[in-house]
Amino acid sequence: MVHLVKKYEEIKQRLRGSVTPLITPFKANYEIDYEKQVELIEYQLDNGTHAISVTGTSGEPSSLTLEERVYVMENAKQAINGRVPFAPGTGSTNHDETMYLTKKAREIGADAAMVIVPYYNKPNQQALYKHFKTIADTVDIPIIVYNIPGRTAVNMEVETLARLREDCPNIIGVKESNKDFEHVNRVLLHCGRDFLLFSGIELLCYPMLAIGGAGSISATSNVEPKKVAEMHNAWAEGDIKRAQDLHFELMTLNDVLFKDTNPAPVKAALGMMGKIEPVLRLPMDVPNEALQKEIHQTLVDYGKLLQHT
Repeated sequence: MVHLVKKYEEIKQRLRGSVTPLITPFKANYEIDYEKQVELIEYQLDNGTHAISVTGTSGEPSSLTLEERVYVMENAKQAINGRVPFAPGTGSTNHDETMYLTKKAREIGADAAMVIVPYYNKPNQQALYKHFKTIADTVDIPIIVYNIPGRTAVNMEVETLARLREDCPNIIGVKESNKDFEHVNRVLLHCGRDFLLFSGIELLCYPMLAIGGAGSISATSNVEPKKVAEMHNAWAEGDIKRAQDLHFELMTLNDVLFKDTNPAPVKAALGMMGKIEPVLRLPMDVPNEALQKEIHQTLVDYGKLLQHT
């Protein structure tokens, strides 16, 4: 146990800054494009991203089979090759599937697993506690709880999270896609300020750093990884003005990328940039024509595209 606790503490020191929740690229025939996935990972690392996750919300996990989710994790782990921490999403609405995927993440050598609060089921707080505690007790991998009440219809309450932190040494942090800034403040108050707090709300990525957050897991970093990473670097270096400037500089891009359900606008943007085929699996689909025009103009304004393209 002492060895494991040391391992958990080591990853807590490394898993910080801009963690990109990578999209899952598809070919025109809807098959996963594993070569493009590798190219996207290189794009991220070339632009300073501090860590990578796959098969989180931006990775369309509910559109993938269990087998595909494992393949995506394995392909990403091989491509990253230890250059930055790797924390794939292993959560599901099904407890046994979550256990299976979290064990697979442990087997392939992931640095941590990001486990979403189960969606659709709407479990109560005691059920959430039992779900996460069972996973943490069974799989000796660092775990980041992923709380996104806007998609799950359930909020992981601070008291429940604090119980899990107290009882499970491998639950090392939380991704809070929670617009309630009072809530996220209380996470650090009750879970301890060494608990890793990541923002999953783009406009709160900088404010969470100010209260002691560890970083962000922002879909925008798929499109603009350099500036998202630079914001964290500036904060870490004490250049508050630069970090604030980047926060506001990213705001327009953040806004347009969330005018439709993530990751549809992100995939549209990456398609316009020539990074991927802008394909989503049903029931998801690309944004409407008006939003695509707005995304295109925003990319032009950010210097990601030329005006005539």
